[in-house]
Amino acid sequence: MPRRDPPVPGAGLTQAALWRRLAAEFLGSAFLAALVIGSGIAAQRLSPGDTGLELLENAAATAGGLFAIILMFGSVSGGHFNPVVSFVDAAFGGLSWRDALAYLPAQVAGCIVGAIAANVMFSLSAVSISVKDRASPAHFLSEVIATLGLMLVIFALARSGRSSATPAAVGAYIGAAYFFTSSASFANPAITVGRMFSDTFAGIAPSSTPTFIAAQIVGGVLAVGLVKVLYPDITAAEAADVTVPHGQPQGTGAGQPASDPTENAVSAAGNRPGSQIR
Repeated sequence: MPRRDPPVPGAGLTQAALWRRLAAEFLGSAFLAALVIGSGIAAQRLSPGDTGLELLENAAATAGGLFAIILMFGSVSGGHFNPVVSFVDAAFGGLSWRDALAYLPAQVAGCIVGAIAANVMFSLSAVSISVKDRASPAHFLSEVIATLGLMLVIFALARSGRSSATPAAVGAYIGAAYFFTSSASFANPAITVGRMFSDTFAGIAPSSTPTFIAAQIVGGVLAVGLVKVLYPDITAAEAADVTVPHGQPQGTGAGQPASDPTENAVSAAGNRPGSQIR
């Protein structure tokens, strides 16, 4: 009986216009910063003096909220909200380097705006530069491991065709990493910059920021190498589904009928070297 190749993830999809994706990355990053910082402020007020409980409340809110935020904006931009995700994605061909560079300022600006919004929501000064020193060798190692683990979660699911599980998996991983890393798992240069603008529970001093960002870059570089070792056959189409499948089926513009995604996937598979319907 004739056998068909499995559908290619992302095949038959066209990406949203760049300005729409940048808007989604900006808004998602703003919600992420407001979530992390706002829940930290609330935790301090609800459980004053109990650091363990404050961290638990902050982690739980971040894990659940991150899941929801990826679902909110992921179908437009992929739901990166993190320059390391965008650049690692570009390294595998899922995103162009030009678009990854465009995502970066949108993500950083969104995190800064979200931090300011969180401050204002709790009747604090709109901008209060954090004095919380977090730079140490242990924090550096923690951020390398936290970032590496996050990339492995995302790309393992993309490679195995389970990108629909990524929002929950990312939320669960970040929530857990709040506790198994000494740095509380920032794992994101954009949120690291944003958290400088709030002298609260989740803040980070500007002097500590270079250490964290350097560690996150190292984690991202290591992740590229490990993903290639563990998943050597990852394709650009699979990487394009990071962190969740996004885009629109070809032919679904105004006045155009939707095309058959199975037909598109089979066609795309047949165009790859060495692929054929058999």
